[in-house]
Amino acid sequence: MKFERKLSDKEYLFDIYEPNPPSFLKEFLETEEMRRLMDVGMHCGCEYTSFPLFSFVHPYSRWLHSAGVGLIVWHYTQDIAQSVAGLLHDIATPVFAHVVDFLNGDPIRQETTEEGTLERIQEAEDIQCLLKKYGLKTEDVADYHLYPIADNPAPALSADRLEYTLGNFYCRGIKSRKEIARMYDNLLCLPNEQGIVELTFASRELAEEFTLASLENSRMYTADEDRFCMQYLADLLKCGLEWGILSPQDLDSTETEVIGRLTTDERSAKLWEDYCGFCRIGAGDRKPEGRYSVRVPSKLRYIDPLCLPDDTSRKPVRISRLSRAVEKQIEQFNNTSFDRWIWTEEADDGLGRFA
Repeated sequence: MKFERKLSDKEYLFDIYEPNPPSFLKEFLETEEMRRLMDVGMHCGCEYTSFPLFSFVHPYSRWLHSAGVGLIVWHYTQDIAQSVAGLLHDIATPVFAHVVDFLNGDPIRQETTEEGTLERIQEAEDIQCLLKKYGLKTEDVADYHLYPIADNPAPALSADRLEYTLGNFYCRGIKSRKEIARMYDNLLCLPNEQGIVELTFASRELAEEFTLASLENSRMYTADEDRFCMQYLADLLKCGLEWGILSPQDLDSTETEVIGRLTTDERSAKLWEDYCGFCRIGAGDRKPEGRYSVRVPSKLRYIDPLCLPDDTSRKPVRISRLSRAVEKQIEQFNNTSFDRWIWTEEADDGLGRFA
């Protein structure tokens, strides 16, 4: 199992995000609903394969990400409602996360997995007790889109995008803790073009460094390996549901539980074993014969943060307007083509054996 070793608070980035974490965030993080996210990964099941692209230095769970978002929001707002909303934003995330969006036919927007957030919070007794304790209502924390520091329209920088970017920097070994702290400590809260407060880099140099490195994460999310894994795993889950191995409710449990169910049936166990062994991707204009192959698009995620320019105006500007390197790479990324068939070199007909 890839999640047997979990990062401790001190090993991860929590002390960088907020040296003095408030007790209320710790209480919410210890609820049953949030602890479930310790066994739901940030990389949508791709980390269970053998592709070199997903050989991470550290495991990265939705719990770590959620805790990080809550801490970042608190650090910059000191507002309990906004912080709890940021912490709870992924509470409804199913096993393998956005794979279920692929299962639901939503590979581009990837928003169907957010739909159960309000209901999940309403039904969690321990969370409801904590909300009452701190004078909060469900509607105060069930939609983090209400709070621009927690979330805002892409490609702006929010606590959510900041955390999964810095988290990936660390867990993929792209940046050291020292480099991450240098970027984080450079951030300010300033009005953007619409007059809405947004996380903003004080340094143009650090904004450029952050954005160029974040595009490495963006390319991972849209890589052939990533899209193939997510569609294959979505189809595997579909088979599990159709064969009665899984129930829809199982998707709201943990990855350990779902993998355990899949490996109790000879058919799905073989498919899962194949999946874990995938390590080489193939791609081409024509659909290959005798292989499981897909042609699927994906969501184009990237960040174009604000920064203060070097001149004396001190008015925040998008880094893409100041850096030709950033502008060019964002343009190239937005022109990513998904018009090709992709498959693995390790498997023949894969899921086709049981279709």
